[in-house]
Amino acid sequence: MSLPERPGLLHAVPLLDLFALLWLLFLLAPSLLRQSGVAVELPPSRFQLERYQNSLVVTLGPGETSPRIHFGRDLVTLPDLASRLEDLRAAGSTADSIVLLQTDAGTPVGLERQVTELVLGKGFRLALVGSNTPATPAAAPQALPE
Repeated sequence: MSLPERPGLLHAVPLLDLFALLWLLFLLAPSLLRQSGVAVELPPSRFQLERYQNSLVVTLGPGETSPRIHFGRDLVTLPDLASRLEDLRAAGSTADSIVLLQTDAGTPVGLERQVTELVLGKGFRLALVGSNTPATPAAAPQALPE
């Protein structure tokens, strides 16, 4: 046997590995979690969104014939979204909740406006979510002709 009779910290190495793994998990977990299970291409934004504790996520994504509306991970229609927000308002969650609106870059502005007015009309606070990647020069807004 080549190991000494009292190996010292040799028995503590697996325990240290376990603590390092847990520490790494707690550090990386917030960046790995997503607000919603629906993948959309968010428009670029230069502003950073703070983290909210009681946030509701509404996602407007591309669909086959018309854009899809997701409340969390559930596919809903505009009237269903209105009734769900009304139920939440009746339960008293408007005071501390904010609705995060994730809109795909290809979603019509009219639908985004309808959902925005619906959410604000139900008494919720609203934040528009964008990606933190800078806009490419080709995607930069063009000046309107005079």
